[in-house]
Amino acid sequence: TTQDRVRIKKVEVLSDNWYVLRKTTYDFQGRNGAWRTLTRETYDRGNGATILLYSKLKKTVVLTRQFRFPAFVNEHDGMLVETCAGLLDRDDPQTCIRKETEEETGYRIQEVRKVFEAFMSPGSVTERLYFFVGEYFDENKLSDGGGLEAEGEEIEVLELPLDEALAMIDTGAICDGKTIMLLQYAKLHGLLD
Repeated sequence: TTQDRVRIKKVEVLSDNWYVLRKTTYDFQGRNGAWRTLTRETYDRGNGATILLYSKLKKTVVLTRQFRFPAFVNEHDGMLVETCAGLLDRDDPQTCIRKETEEETGYRIQEVRKVFEAFMSPGSVTERLYFFVGEYFDENKLSDGGGLEAEGEEIEVLELPLDEALAMIDTGAICDGKTIMLLQYAKLHGLLD
């Protein structure tokens, strides 16, 4: 097993200002049996969940737009169009995504379905993301959404035809990985058919 091929030698916390950045030195046994000492940094922000809200009736999806500073400092205007998402904190993935959906979009979702899990940046970030889909209905809109002001969130809620959202991937207007994955999942699996 891989567990038998990894020996942790030293773990150093480089920062725990917001989440935890660690520098780990470990021995790794290659396929040829030889051991090598390696050092890697990992950023641990916990696991998260994301959901694509869709309406079969209207053939639409609900996405959000919000400012993301890391995108801004990497030659983007920072305003990303995304699927609703959040960190689990102490919740299980389904509880988390139901809460986030209501906070960010204003919709209370009756049924959610987990479709897959993925590591989004496994070279350095420990986060596992749980991907969900859920159908929304106008009668389940409880508020305007917009996120939590206490968390500094200022979220715009977008309702778009699925085909328009997919076209936004081609133009670069949607460039968030989790969002691209869920929109393509919806198309591949005929979610709105």
